[in-house]
Amino acid sequence: QVQLVESGGGLVQAGGSLRLSCAASGSIFRVDDVGWYRQALREQRELIASITRSGGTNYAEPVKGRFAISRDNAKNTVYLQMNSLKPEDTAVYYCNAHVRRYRWSSMTAYWGQGTQVTVSS
Repeated sequence: QVQLVESGGGLVQAGGSLRLSCAASGSIFRVDDVGWYRQALREQRELIASITRSGGTNYAEPVKGRFAISRDNAKNTVYLQMNSLKPEDTAVYYCNAHVRRYRWSSMTAYWGQGTQVTVSS
């Protein structure tokens, strides 16, 4: 079994910062691509940042220049540093990781349970 646990969410004022973590645990051979998604109330879930195992990154336009995704492969953990937060960043943030459980197994995508980020104006 594989678990993804997000942490680091909370309430912050506009202009503030938060750092989210996504930790994978369980029977894991390797964690490959990981994405951070968010879902605001009554909105669809959207991909905002992703990172490959080697560290290649991509960002959605609304967060470019403000958010930074990084990872520690030794800890099977991916981070999302969020700076200059805006009220429109308020959402539940989820991580999605592509995990190979064993050397010979195929890749499976897992979701975390989400962490709430609320930005007050």
